[in-house]
Amino acid sequence: MSVEQVEESDQFAPRFDSNGLIPCITLDSNTRQVLMFAMMNREALQLTIETGLAHYWSRSRGKLWKKGETSGMVQQVKRMLIDDDQDCVVIEVGLTPPVGGGQEASCHVGYRSCFYREVPIGRKSEKPIQLTFIETGKAFDPVAVYGDTPNPTRL
Repeated sequence: MSVEQVEESDQFAPRFDSNGLIPCITLDSNTRQVLMFAMMNREALQLTIETGLAHYWSRSRGKLWKKGETSGMVQQVKRMLIDDDQDCVVIEVGLTPPVGGGQEASCHVGYRSCFYREVPIGRKSEKPIQLTFIETGKAFDPVAVYGDTPNPTRL
């Protein structure tokens, strides 16, 4: 497809990178809070579209990953968007609580969002940058869900 066709047509033509991956930003469909960032390969994208459940490609494990297969924190896709040049997708999802109890969440560390820390902007300092936690506490106990110290390669 030409650039014009990709950018202006109604044809879905996702552009995967040289590793066969496309970035995916995941938002809470109710709050629009950014929950996570992950990659999808062609199969993950296709399964997400076909099943309505979020699937990703785990770069650390080198395999397809259905969100929630271990934790129970399944992501039901409510809407999928693709950007202008079709090389990035955004999915809006509904969340389910993790196995073992707790609030709805998506982060393996136990927070609601994987983006639970803020980087200060506009401050010049010779000291290391100190992050600010923007979530007041964890939504669930990752040890109760995963059985030991959470490890992203096991998700």
